[in-house]
Amino acid sequence: MDVCYNKLFKLLIDKELKKTEFAKAIGISANTLAKLSRNEMVSMDVLVKICRYMECTVDEVMDILPETRNRN
Repeated sequence: MDVCYNKLFKLLIDKELKKTEFAKAIGISANTLAKLSRNEMVSMDVLVKICRYMECTVDEVMDILPETRNRN
């Protein structure tokens, strides 16, 4: 399953928050922030922290994209 966090980063821009300030505010590591930036999976705990801080739901910070399959 592929994920995309573009909605989260748009929210950060709209609220004039820098990624590093945001990560520090919610208590996530630089590695987790890097995973978000690379559209990699993160734990549900991280998603809950994000949603509580941003006062939103999961679908407002991420999209679950259709799975890409290799065609051989």
